[in-house]
Amino acid sequence: MKATVLAAAAAVLAGGASAASRHGHRHAHALFEKKSADTGKECVESCTTIYSTVTGEPTLLPPASTAPPSTTGPATVPTPEPHPIESPGTYTFPASTIVVTETQTDVGGSSTGVPSGTHTLGGITTVVGTGTTIVVPVATTEVHNGVVTSIIKTTTFVCPVAGTYTIAPITTTVPSDTTVTVPVIETFPPGTYTAPAVVTTVTETKTVVYCPYTSQTPEPAPAPTSQAPPPPPPPPPPPAITTHEAPPPVKPSNTPSSSVVPKPSHAPLPGSTTKQWAMTYTAYAETAEGGCKSASEVMDDVTAIAKAGFSAIRVYSTDCDTLPNVGAAVRKLGLRLIVGIFIGQAGCDNASPTVADQISALKEWAEWDLVDLAAVGNEALFNNFCTVGELTSLIQRVKSELGATGYNGAFTTTDIVTAYTNNDVSALCAVIDIVATNAHAYFNPDTKPEDAGAFVASQLKIVEDVCSLPGVVLETGWPNAGVCNGVACAGPDEQRAAIESIEKALGSKAVFFSFRNDPWKQPGACNCERNWGCAEVWGV
Repeated sequence: MKATVLAAAAAVLAGGASAASRHGHRHAHALFEKKSADTGKECVESCTTIYSTVTGEPTLLPPASTAPPSTTGPATVPTPEPHPIESPGTYTFPASTIVVTETQTDVGGSSTGVPSGTHTLGGITTVVGTGTTIVVPVATTEVHNGVVTSIIKTTTFVCPVAGTYTIAPITTTVPSDTTVTVPVIETFPPGTYTAPAVVTTVTETKTVVYCPYTSQTPEPAPAPTSQAPPPPPPPPPPPAITTHEAPPPVKPSNTPSSSVVPKPSHAPLPGSTTKQWAMTYTAYAETAEGGCKSASEVMDDVTAIAKAGFSAIRVYSTDCDTLPNVGAAVRKLGLRLIVGIFIGQAGCDNASPTVADQISALKEWAEWDLVDLAAVGNEALFNNFCTVGELTSLIQRVKSELGATGYNGAFTTTDIVTAYTNNDVSALCAVIDIVATNAHAYFNPDTKPEDAGAFVASQLKIVEDVCSLPGVVLETGWPNAGVCNGVACAGPDEQRAAIESIEKALGSKAVFFSFRNDPWKQPGACNCERNWGCAEVWGV
């Protein structure tokens, strides 16, 4: 049977891209421009895949004897609907709906461009803190009578020492540049999924047309049966001043057994041994228009950040050629990267056009030796762009996608403290390697600049306690201009005092926001949103 892949069609069916948020980049990359709903929907022509599923997360066990791999039968999940086509013609496929009543796991496909040669792709990456035996679900393939079947197997592995392990990857050899699709585990939270009615013209014989489920109405999250009360949140800011937010951009192989010991590649948790760890950076010009900077301008900026004493840079997304330009500068200057996937109003899943394009850009770039941390979402819970379940599922998908291209570093998301304390985030905490928060002491009217460090440290402690994980602060700073918010006043002297306080308290775990002022933003009620540039504190 012949079949072809049209990877972009699923993104087209997913709807329009994200509108800019209230402090957003007004002239961002076209990927993030607002678009009207697409009425010319098409089906996706793809390869035939037979699914078999088994649910369950990685489980730590004491050392035990080898257990044989196990599989179960297929579950009802919103994987793309296959429609076999025998001859060319115009075909109409009716709409269909699937209701998922409990979280389901299935096998999906992750496509990656590779050059000629032998490549090891896919598998599942896990981190263990000590030598142990683990039982993990892994996506793999089997061939029977010429039919390739993607399945999930539960397999036991021995991890002899602490470290990061990639388990059950697939090895394939290709004679020339090509696109390879490897199985990845997908998770579907409860909800109603819809595949819209479509009309498509097929010009080939004996092919399969796939119509993906592209919309989801989440089910209400059940109330937790028991949960320890979170620590009390800090005093809220006055209603006239809103919480600061960052700018959005705009092969098969032999079945593994427990006798195979995977080679660990240790990935220490991010941070610094000095009082300066990282600086946030966006490649937007410091003008009212805020266009994209050139590669040489980015190099100049990154050089200044390195001169100031920072060892890492945090980027929010992939627009403005951020990965190739910032990546080249970071490599030349010996710095590290915190990469990001920005989530906006377009949707909180990998079918969202903005999210899908960012995942593709990261997979194509794939210079993972530069990356210490991948942050999926920036204040996505606080802004109601995601539910906890949606964000958890997306992080799992991104881990599978990037892991298939060789990334074995840490994953997280970042949000303000109340996003953690006002939600049941236990499922989210289970899929991240380190907890992260954005903490801006200026928005607490009872915090003076010289007390900013103590405030930010207290915020970090709260989220660390919620998730029982080590934590970092992925955004913190103080404005150099703006109105007074109680005793929290903005200005150059106040900014310097606040940043020195934060550096002293937890500079080795903090990412300072931001490199330069952002004239392209709206000033906001605080008249401060343009004025968070702090590089001058370090003389650059």
